[in-house]
Amino acid sequence: MLEKVTVDNSFWDLFPEAQVNIMLVSGIDNHDSDDNLARRRKLLREGSDKAEDFLGASPFSKNQVVDEWRKAYQQFKKKKGARASIEALLKRIDKGEELRPISPLVDVYNSVSLAHGVPIGIEDQEKLAGTMHLGLVHEGLAFRPVGADKEEPTLEGEVAWYDDEGAVCRCLNWRDAQRTMLDEDSTKGVIVIESVTAEQAQRASEAMNDLAGLLEEFFGIKPDKSAVLTKDEPSVDVD
Repeated sequence: MLEKVTVDNSFWDLFPEAQVNIMLVSGIDNHDSDDNLARRRKLLREGSDKAEDFLGASPFSKNQVVDEWRKAYQQFKKKKGARASIEALLKRIDKGEELRPISPLVDVYNSVSLAHGVPIGIEDQEKLAGTMHLGLVHEGLAFRPVGADKEEPTLEGEVAWYDDEGAVCRCLNWRDAQRTMLDEDSTKGVIVIESVTAEQAQRASEAMNDLAGLLEEFFGIKPDKSAVLTKDEPSVDVD
């Protein structure tokens, strides 16, 4: 069970002006339902439309959101092809793809991620072990990506989320672990948005506010706790 979220000094050494927004939630019912399917489709369309504000440059890599995260990823060791999660979403919109509903929670946070141009991650609190850290890691932390059938351990000098049992999300916000992923039976989550610039941080805080409203609309819950982690205040306890 998750006890604490902390950002290590090694992360602040790389990104001293960074900010990490955290939201702890419980009481989620993430089972798929036709009851809110139309609303979820509308949310995804609206998020996709708003994402156009972050697109338009050619080539794709010259768009500001994409360029900022690619530069950030140059600051640490990463697996070949690793990109920020928001880039993957924006690329789908840039190609004209329509995002289809997956599950209530995923649809909600994908729509917010697109609307604000920020990476949003969420893990199951009850599957995490002890403290969840963000920082530089050593080679060999256990990690099996969502949907994979074999281990893909961390690299030396990679930035990752990790807990007492291994890596939780590799290459900052690139890919989640199967071990800690939310599924339809998950009821408690820890939501994170990382920012490495002041402009990203402003959008991240706006995104968390919107996300809180949608969590109340879809799940009838309010955040158990919200925090903004900085170099001066790098940790938050769950209780």
